[in-house]
Amino acid sequence: MTNRNPTVPALAIALTTLLGGCAAAPSAPAPVATISHVVFVRLADPADTPRALADSDATLRSIPSVASYSAGVHIDTGRDSVLSDYDVGIVLGFDSAEDLAAYVAHPAHVAFVERWKDRVTSLRVYDIHDR
Repeated sequence: MTNRNPTVPALAIALTTLLGGCAAAPSAPAPVATISHVVFVRLADPADTPRALADSDATLRSIPSVASYSAGVHIDTGRDSVLSDYDVGIVLGFDSAEDLAAYVAHPAHVAFVERWKDRVTSLRVYDIHDR
């Protein structure tokens, strides 16, 4: 027998959605990694930005001790407190200080730094440990 009342399926979907949404309280987002290695680079020629990002994507994210990776450029959010004095931002995550040290010493990272060091006018690096 076919249900000819269109409100019954709609009501069932609404109740399922409502009850499903209330079943579990939202949880806090998980940290990306124990250690965040944050790098801000200003290039001598900002036109090199796409090449620097492509090289970073191809080289740094594939280093074995890297737990998470993200790279990009500044976005204007209209907030005066947000700094925009860089061309490339890179955020790498590591599960331990030993993994960060392995990354720093890794031949691919060393080669990346060598390729770009003459084209960098400013470099800021921050290492943050998630307590």
